[in-house]
Amino acid sequence: MEIEQTALPGIGLKHEFTTQSGRRIAVVSHRSGRRDVVIYDKHDPDRACEAVQLNDEEADALVELLGAPRIVQRLNALHREVEGLVSVQLLIAEGSPYAGRPMGETRARTRTGASIVAVVRGGQVHASPAPDFGLMAGDVVVVVGSPESTAAVGDILSHG
Repeated sequence: MEIEQTALPGIGLKHEFTTQSGRRIAVVSHRSGRRDVVIYDKHDPDRACEAVQLNDEEADALVELLGAPRIVQRLNALHREVEGLVSVQLLIAEGSPYAGRPMGETRARTRTGASIVAVVRGGQVHASPAPDFGLMAGDVVVVVGSPESTAAVGDILSHG
């Protein structure tokens, strides 16, 4: 499936794809964090039939319903395609300096080059968590990068 990405100056990004049945669907990700799901007219692909605004919680719920658990499947497939890329699952321990703090305070990507792509909490997957996502003891953080950079994120989460 081909997904087209379009920058919307001053707004954010739009990702569009066409379903097997010929329906055009887009997700507009606003800089504010809001997301709009847009369904286009089947006979006029430039006219939106329906647009639904989602806040972060609603977007997370929709992601969960549509298959967020497939993230691990996709990461495994990506590993087979990209040599040297690994994903690790790191537990936020009770004594972690980041338990109870926003994820962005770890500065994991800036400090290591690895990316936190999901947080699993209570059996729910929170895909692509925002920097203000609060980490909690017991969370499992999914990190993607090189073996060295993902190990460095583990050190950060354990020791600061």
